[in-house]
Formats: sequence, structure tokens, C-alpha cells
Amino acid sequence: MRLTHTADLWWKNAVVYCLDVETYKDGNGDGIGDFRGLAQQIDHLDRLGVTCIWLMPFFPTPGRDDGYDITDFYSVDPRLGTLGDFVEFMRTARDRGIRVIADLVVNHTSDEHPWFKESRSSRDSPKRDWYIWRDEPEDFDPKAIVFPDKEDSIWELDEGSGQYYLHSFYRFQPDLNVGNPEVRDEIARILGFWMELGLSGFRVDAVPFLIEGAGNDPHSFLADLRAFMNRRDGGAILLGEVNLPYPDLMAYFGNGNGNEVTMCFDFIGMQRLHLSLARGRPAALGEALSERPAPPKDSQWATFVRNHDELTLDKLTDEERQEVFDAFAPDEDMRVFGRGIRRRLPPMLDGDQRRLRLAYSVLFSLPGTPVLFYGEEIGLGENPKGEGRMAVRIPMQWTPAGGFSPVAERTAVPTPSGEYGPHNVNVEVQRREPDSLLHWITRLIERYRESPELAWGSYQVLDADDDAVLVHRADAEGGTVVAVHNFADREARAEFVLEGLDEGLVLTDLLVDGTLDLPPDGRVSLTLEPYGTRWLRSAAPDEPLEDASAKGS
Repeated sequence: MRLTHTADLWWKNAVVYCLDVETYKDGNGDGIGDFRGLAQQIDHLDRLGVTCIWLMPFFPTPGRDDGYDITDFYSVDPRLGTLGDFVEFMRTARDRGIRVIADLVVNHTSDEHPWFKESRSSRDSPKRDWYIWRDEPEDFDPKAIVFPDKEDSIWELDEGSGQYYLHSFYRFQPDLNVGNPEVRDEIARILGFWMELGLSGFRVDAVPFLIEGAGNDPHSFLADLRAFMNRRDGGAILLGEVNLPYPDLMAYFGNGNGNEVTMCFDFIGMQRLHLSLARGRPAALGEALSERPAPPKDSQWATFVRNHDELTLDKLTDEERQEVFDAFAPDEDMRVFGRGIRRRLPPMLDGDQRRLRLAYSVLFSLPGTPVLFYGEEIGLGENPKGEGRMAVRIPMQWTPAGGFSPVAERTAVPTPSGEYGPHNVNVEVQRREPDSLLHWITRLIERYRESPELAWGSYQVLDADDDAVLVHRADAEGGTVVAVHNFADREARAEFVLEGLDEGLVLTDLLVDGTLDLPPDGRVSLTLEPYGTRWLRSAAPDEPLEDASAKGS
């Protein structure tokens, strides 16, 4: 597949990298990350192969929910810089060919936002209907409480006006009334403002909560937002946080029309991946891949190992969730909300580099667009002293001394010590070590970008003849890539059949040197070391890899 045929759908095979400006790099020496510091580290992301940066909230905030309680959607938190600093960062990213998207958090505002202050000032306020008020709390399912450790209701009494307001999350985050046309227009203006400053789209926070109050046709709101963005920039995207079963989730793509959310995170696949890692058998992940519906033609799945929140396991059964807890979060303090894990992957896997490399090889070979959380490329750990989900939102580690800031490190969640402290885990040292995790993930990104079949093609899970091995195949316009992964701590023998390929082809290994002959019957046998990984591309014996990847163009 030639780039000229795919460039307008840049996000189909992008590499997305999520970061928090506050914890990434301090550029002015005040102990807090900022846009100046981030701009200075763009070349790290460029070398890694990142093509799209996803910024967590950087707007003015009281800071009661790590920036997700916003008081101004049209500015930058002064601690992180100015609009001028933001624009300079955008220019630097654009120079490296890196696009930028940002969190769109418009399900709610901070209760200190001027809109809410005006709304609660009087029942006759012009902005009263910008939020959801009731004389008495409406009935709700207790399972709807997102933070059961902090809240016991989704309704809060406003003493001044004597009415209750809805808050799907914390009580200091009143829900906006997106059924109000004025609110919808304002949200569109927010999108338009940041797109004019260069953003290529938005990661939409908690999409089901956002559209819940959008009236009789809630999905029309998403379609309207997408249409507005496409008028401004046909390549702009909405990346949706939609943690629902596959059949329910498909509506957020636009029920086959592809006119709502551009990409949706595959929470089901992520949770099954961790179950498979815990079991040492990939059947659960293979089942998810087989069950996962194909998105509309111009839509895509976003795949990930870890995100910035708790590692939620809410779509597993109680028994399956307990399996993962037992394997990766045996202590109660490692868990949160009764449904998730507040750890990063390296400590979960006891620092086993073989299993880490396996997990990320699986990620980049899965059909879809991979999303990394900052620090995953070096095996960043967590600090269990951080409250709840904050344990994983620690400062980035650039040098053996830390390198995040020239002054004392950020105090909200300090840099960890010990095995996962900066002396042992940092960018500077791993850049000089050819066998480091950083170099492994850089290689995976390079091979992923060279393998359009993985993002664009049809795929199927093949019988591997060994319950420790996952084999899946991706085909696109005459090109075929096969990924083989051993989830067990033992040698495994994989045998599978590749049908429909021409005789005389070989399978070229994309991760290490070597080829395998493809027998006339298509039956392939290979041995994998414990946690071994192979990516194989079908090609003529003397065909360069770049030509094989461009077949059918």
C-alpha cells in the first residue's frame, strides 16, 4: 500500500503517545512540567517514531482531579505556560511531522468555572440550563458511581438555590447539559478554537457520559461535532473513550456510517490481553480479536496496554478479574475502585524483560492504531504513595539523576526509588544500550509503520496447535504479515496453515534476520523460545521488504 493512497487517513496507522505536560519535562526550573520543557523533548518522540502526541488536560484548573476539573476551556494553565508557549510547542511538533490531539473534557466543568458560578447564582440565571438541576435527586443505579471510594451519589445539593445538580464524576465536577443547544454551540467553539491553533483532533473523555443527557437522539451530538470538525479540517479526528461491550460500542462509530467517533479504544481487547498474560495462554485475547466487529471503512480501533487511568478490568467476569488481581496486584493497595489496578506494567511483570517485550510486540502487531502512555518506552514504574490513579502519573525519567526538573521533583507524586527509580530506568542510558527496551519499542514502531497490513488489512486468528501461542494474520492488497507470540515461560512449537499464498514465497522475519520457506501446502512450523515473538512477511525470495509492503498499489 503506497503512502499516497493512505496519507489522508493518517490516523489509521499512527503511533499515538499520551503524555501529561505537568509530568513530562520542566523547562523553566519551577519543579512543574511545562510546554517549554515538552518542546525541548520533541526529538525523543521523533526518534521513537511517534506520529501523534495526545495531550492530557492542560487548561486552567483548581487541580482537584489532576486537571480534569477545568475552569477555562480557552487557555493554558499558567503553571504549564502561556498560549504563546503552546503555539511554539505546536510549531516544533509540526516541524518533526508530529500531529497533536488533546483531551476534550466537556462532560463537566469545575464547580469553580464561571459558567457554573453563574448557573448556581440564581434559578433565573441565563446559564441555569447549562447544567442539570432537579428539585429532588432522581433514582440512579449505584453502579453508576464512577468513584465509589469518594462518592455515594451522583446528585449534590446546592444550598444556595435549594436544588440538586448532576455530577457523573466528583461532586466538584457538575455535568454540562449537552441537550442545551447553547452548550453544544459552545463546545463546537472550543473545538474550533484549538483547531485554529493546530490541533488535529481530540480524545473525547467518557463519551457515554457525555451524550447521556443529549436528548432523544444523543448520537446526533457526536455526528454534529464530527461534521463541524470535518468542515474545518477533513483530517481531524475524534478518539473516543468508550468502555462498552462490542455490540453497544459500535453505535459510537455511527452504526456503520463512520460519521461519529473516528477511533474507539479497544477496552475489551486490552483486558483480555492482561488476562492472557496472567494465564500464560492467549486464548482470551484470541477470542476478543475474533469477536471484535470490523469498524466502518474510515474508522479504526485504538489498541493499548496501559492508559493514564486505573488499568480497568470491569469487562472481565469476577473470576477472571480475580485471576488478574492475583497475578499482578496481589496486595489490596495495588487495586482501586474494586475493578482496576493502579500499577504500571513493568512492576506487574516483576521486571521480566522477556514478558515486557512480548506484551509490546503483541500491541504493535494487533490490528489497529497503537497508543502508548508516556514512559512505557523505557519501562517506567509507579509510585504506590500516589493516591489512587495518581500512582502511575509520575515524572518522566530522562537521566540517572531524574532529569525531569533542575529543582526538587514534583511533589504530588514523587519519582520512585529503588528498582524503578531514575538511576535504573531512564532515557539517557537506554539510548546508549542497543538491547534496551527503548530500542526494542523503537524497532517495533518502525516495523509497524512498515507493515500497513496490520492497520489497514483484514485479519484472522489462526490455530497454532499449542495453547501457549497466538498466531494472527493480516492481509491487505496482496501483502500478508503473520505475528506469532508465545505467552508461556517454556519453549513452544507453533504449527499453522497459511492458505491462499502463491508457491515459492518465503516468510521474512521482520524483527530478526532470517527467512522461512513456505511449503506448497502452506503449513508452517517454527519453535519459539519462552515469551518469544516473530513477525513474518510473505515475499518472493529476492524481493526487498519495502516492495513487499507496497504490494497491490
